[in-house]
Amino acid sequence: MTQLVSLIQAAVVFGTVILFGATGEIITEKSGNLNLGVPGIMYLGGIVGLMGAFAYESMATDPIPAVCLIISMVCALAAAALGGLIYSFLTITLRANQNVTGLTLTIFGSGFANFFGGSLNKLAGGVGQISVATTSSAFRANIPALAEMGFIGKALFSYGFMVYLAIIIAIACQYFLNKSRVGLNLRAVGENPATADAAGINVIKYKYLATCGGAAITGLGGLYYVMDYIKGTWANDGSIEKLGWLAVALVIFATWKPKNAIWGSYLFGVLFWLYFYIPDLTRSSQEIFKMLPYLVTIAVLIIVSLRKKKENQGPTALGLSYFREER
Repeated sequence: MTQLVSLIQAAVVFGTVILFGATGEIITEKSGNLNLGVPGIMYLGGIVGLMGAFAYESMATDPIPAVCLIISMVCALAAAALGGLIYSFLTITLRANQNVTGLTLTIFGSGFANFFGGSLNKLAGGVGQISVATTSSAFRANIPALAEMGFIGKALFSYGFMVYLAIIIAIACQYFLNKSRVGLNLRAVGENPATADAAGINVIKYKYLATCGGAAITGLGGLYYVMDYIKGTWANDGSIEKLGWLAVALVIFATWKPKNAIWGSYLFGVLFWLYFYIPDLTRSSQEIFKMLPYLVTIAVLIIVSLRKKKENQGPTALGLSYFREER
């Protein structure tokens, strides 16, 4: 029973990082923009949020947890949205290739984050010495009365608020895309921008807002990783990049539906950490188990392609630049 609780906790914490990334990318892709810069945007959100918290805690004699939360979240959201704005300007206004731009954004975000992460480590006195204990504790705080309610409490309530925020955002995005007028307009832009434009929908505005808004949500995944997953420090081990690519894979697995991304992210977490709870596995066997999330994604992609159901396919204009002159 203890191992089961431990596996659930590991899966939820792991899954929350990629749930933020996948939800943000679904919003972006619904506008027709294929942003492969998800890992880079998560890097930006994580490092800038950490920098904001570090600067505040270094200056304040007695840091206030609520202020720490606000500063780090505002910094992360702003940095991630700026990354989305850069991508939007290059691909929407300048009509650069979306795949190349996204990959370039990932390289830029990785380099930016690791450079400033290394600088923060030096300022703090060495690797692993960054101290944003107040901010990290605020992100990881749970409600003790609920977290101590036996199996159910440990499995469902022993997490920081961002776990529940990720679920709320995914549910809100599902409602937004399917029930709101703006969401339906956004989907029309992703399916056929020329028709949407002819109907009076401002295609450029929708693409910009969806890409920047989606990037902001994605950036929260990087912030959660830094503040909760690795407890308020910085590690140049490439883990954020791996999780970013898993978030991109989760978009396909979830068939571009935020509600599917919720259970899909936790399933990915279970599959990723399952090897740790199976005794007597060799190292090579462990690596095979780590491939499971990707193998499941490939299987889902094959099944969806064979069934050819319209509702399970990506937006028709995904990855294509819109030229109004060709309408």
